[in-house]
Amino acid sequence: MTISLSKGQRIDLTKTNPGLKKALIGLGWDINKYSSGQDYDLDASAFLLHADGKAKGIEDFVFYNNPKTPNGSVIHTGDNRTGEGEGDDEQIIIDFSLVPPHIHRVGISVTIHDAVARNQNFGHISNAFVRVVDAETDREIARYDLGEDFSLETAVVVCELYRHGEEWKFQAIGSGFNGGLAALCRNYGLDAQ
Repeated sequence: MTISLSKGQRIDLTKTNPGLKKALIGLGWDINKYSSGQDYDLDASAFLLHADGKAKGIEDFVFYNNPKTPNGSVIHTGDNRTGEGEGDDEQIIIDFSLVPPHIHRVGISVTIHDAVARNQNFGHISNAFVRVVDAETDREIARYDLGEDFSLETAVVVCELYRHGEEWKFQAIGSGFNGGLAALCRNYGLDAQ
């Protein structure tokens, strides 16, 4: 049975799902009726965060142009440029057994590509969600529906997966940013240039 979460809620992932080794993080969204006249290209990314809450370099940042960490612990499965179709629009796979011990959190975010130039923002997006699936059994463990909380934001930190001792937990974040990917990178300690 899937656990449905609200903003700010946390759940145990590995403790309550003892066989969970790989999590598929599925992200999806729809474009609502306020179209800007151009395609909407939303992009999922993952930030691998050290104890200070910051990423240290490109090896800690997974997105469509850097689709996996050097050891394969976090993998972006591919860029969906239109968001068409049902289900997940983009997916990130996390192998908990391979996440280096100095990584304490993995922040999952979604940004709108060229949002300012295209006059697009998350006010145009509806039915956004993130779900956590056991990648080996295809069983959905948790789901967080973001709702319509955003208006002018061009980037959203959707959730974080974090260590708690030897276990991994999930937190529904739902925090919006203006400034797109560059603002998110700065938030997580990276230079987007």
